[in-house]
Amino acid sequence: MTVKSIPVKSAPKSLMWDGDELVSAVGGGRRWDRDGVEHTASFTWSFPFDAGTASASGHYSAVYQERGTKAVLVGDGRTVRELNRSYYHAPDYDYPLALGDGREVVVHCPDEYNVLQIEDAASGERLTAGGREPEDVFHSRLSLSPDGRYLLSVGWVWQPFGMALVYDTTLALSDPGTLDGEGVLPTAAVMTAEVTAGCWLDADRLVLATGAEEWDEEETAGLPPRHVGVWSVSEGRWLHRSPVADADPGVLLLPRGDQVVSFPGHPRLLDPVTGRIVAEWPEVAVPVKPTCFGYRRVPTPVAALHPDGSRLAVATAESIALITLP
Repeated sequence: MTVKSIPVKSAPKSLMWDGDELVSAVGGGRRWDRDGVEHTASFTWSFPFDAGTASASGHYSAVYQERGTKAVLVGDGRTVRELNRSYYHAPDYDYPLALGDGREVVVHCPDEYNVLQIEDAASGERLTAGGREPEDVFHSRLSLSPDGRYLLSVGWVWQPFGMALVYDTTLALSDPGTLDGEGVLPTAAVMTAEVTAGCWLDADRLVLATGAEEWDEEETAGLPPRHVGVWSVSEGRWLHRSPVADADPGVLLLPRGDQVVSFPGHPRLLDPVTGRIVAEWPEVAVPVKPTCFGYRRVPTPVAALHPDGSRLAVATAESIALITLP
């Protein structure tokens, strides 16, 4: 396990892999080659975007204000269109936005904070137009399963309290109202503690992590505080539930095969089956961000896992830490 430090002129606010090179879409295409040499961006945004995401295919990326209302969808090096979300409490929680593959789609909340929409990325055609009866939930930290079938929202409801919802996008395309209810992840199976993070291991298995806040201390069917769990959508049950050591998991989980990387102040490689810490790098400091919401804005850690799972790039205040994973 080695950590290589790549010097930067300023800390990147987004990272993605392009082959063996790193690119920052928020930085206008700033690039670091395989030797760690930084190449200047060809342009700069005239708006203060501070976060970014990309589809797994790399065909589309998006830059946005994490606690604002504005975003831009980018494809093939050009601006495709502007995106927006509701102003309602926008400064208090992270922008809900996901980009999907297969049929390239944008999933976001363009009109109301509690109404998810799926749109064709290229044309902007709304694929989930129709009558809606949404619940009072703030959707945030959206992610699609690798096959695009299921959508995860790690958001929150008034207390405030973090929660997770999963929806079947195939059903949603024929019946948009299915994006408004409980979805396919029963609330009773989860809501023992506050869900702070989640990611997809594969097309069926979902990893969720909880912080210290408890919802119902008498509930035993859900995921207890400071636990990590693996949920099977097809089987509708927990495959594994295990405590995690020492610290709340934070808001970011990156899947790596059957493992996940969490960022409770520094990167940790976790086995979600046992909760065991496989490896950690305390020398690589990142912001401590416990939830997707809060009046004080803490930026989400900026990190990118190479598609082959061998390397993890993490932005720090003074460099990009390039970690070779075990």
